[in-house]
Amino acid sequence: MNPQSTELQWTRRELFRTGAMGIGVSALASLLDEEARGAQQSFVNPLRARKSDYNNRAKSVIYIHMIGAPSQLDLYVDKPKLREMTGELCPDELFNSQQFAFIRSRPKMYGSAFKFRNYGESGQVFSELLPNIGSMADDIAVIESMHGEQINHAPAQLFMQTGFGRFGRPSMGSWVTYGLGSESENLPAFVVMVTGSVGGAGNSLWGNGFLPSIYQGVEFRATGDPVLFLSNPKGIQSNDRRKIVDAIVALDREQLLNMRDPEIATRIGQYEMAFRMQTSVPHLMDTSQESVATHEMYGTKPGQAGFANNCLLARRLVEQGVRFVQLFDQGWDHHTGIEKSIRNKTRQVDKPIAALLKDLKQRGMLDETLVICGSEFGRTPMVQGGLNNAGRDHHKDCFAIWMAGGGIRGGSRIGQSDDLGFSITMDPVSVHDFHATILHLLGKNHKELTYRYQGRRFRLTDVSGTPVKQIVS
Repeated sequence: MNPQSTELQWTRRELFRTGAMGIGVSALASLLDEEARGAQQSFVNPLRARKSDYNNRAKSVIYIHMIGAPSQLDLYVDKPKLREMTGELCPDELFNSQQFAFIRSRPKMYGSAFKFRNYGESGQVFSELLPNIGSMADDIAVIESMHGEQINHAPAQLFMQTGFGRFGRPSMGSWVTYGLGSESENLPAFVVMVTGSVGGAGNSLWGNGFLPSIYQGVEFRATGDPVLFLSNPKGIQSNDRRKIVDAIVALDREQLLNMRDPEIATRIGQYEMAFRMQTSVPHLMDTSQESVATHEMYGTKPGQAGFANNCLLARRLVEQGVRFVQLFDQGWDHHTGIEKSIRNKTRQVDKPIAALLKDLKQRGMLDETLVICGSEFGRTPMVQGGLNNAGRDHHKDCFAIWMAGGGIRGGSRIGQSDDLGFSITMDPVSVHDFHATILHLLGKNHKELTYRYQGRRFRLTDVSGTPVKQIVS
């Protein structure tokens, strides 16, 4: 039979069916080629810098989180009326209005034992415990009207850092690096340094959640290897390590082209980054080249570990293009003996935090670096325990944080609380509002920064949040 005549005998239905299959195969092949090209690009630099959604002032973030929650009533918010009421029984309407973490019987009111004063041309109010931070008042914006949803430390820390009070969601630093990538080729995009311990929430506070693991925070340590297993084992030279990495990367690239698993691209990027970090990280951690004046300003010494050293390293990290630096400082959970404890803690942090702001400013970096100082919640105006050894309980409904640099309107104060510092009376700011504001300052629309997981598009701000425009310069 003539092949040409056979083709002419096809029915119209057979023709469409066969043709459609061919088109489908071609389309699939095209998509697979596209995926392969994308896969090849992804392992070249999975953390390549990406454009913002609109013009932004901030390019990097330094976020200082005080683990345990310092009292806003002893640091940032002066309440003369509360001071007058010290020793009086808490009004029934306040005691009955919420459940406390530890207070069970009707407590007494407790005003701050510390004096407050106005600083700078803006007249910002800070406690006498923060004279150095107060000297930077005109660069700082205080949000007095923060409120959260969690009353215990670990869930509240998770909520503040991930936008959700349970484990499993990406941290803020992970979302930022997912959205913007990194401007550093030799250092991680997201670096974490801890003074003390982070407690119950652990390293989930800088975890990647359901985002690819390339976006999780990398903890830098004060002693030993700055990053775990960064040094070569005994007997392994740098050239040997280069050959090992090249061989592993070649195998991973073959696997990536076959499997198209983003975690393989992450592995490739991490091997390459780790190799480069063997040189870049020790150099970064060596502060001996900093001037004597710089060390005096921070209160540091070369080779010294501690919170002050971490503040200096934070400046060095953003100077090298690191996108997000997270500093955690333990020791702010003052249920008893607050007058002595908070004085000791502020002595440790006041000078280096102020030095960080001054250092960034004099180097022309503060305008592009968003500095945040806050915690998981605030503290009650009621005393926990007796007045002779006074402490304060957890308070999620009204607390304060502050921000500086990176497009912030310095010298401003957002929101108000009542005369006792118990309830918000004007311009409440939720944690989702806070996160939306940070992303806005970085040039990202918080509603558009999403990741599809288990059939739903997730975002840092969940289903709410509005940027606080009053804080933006």
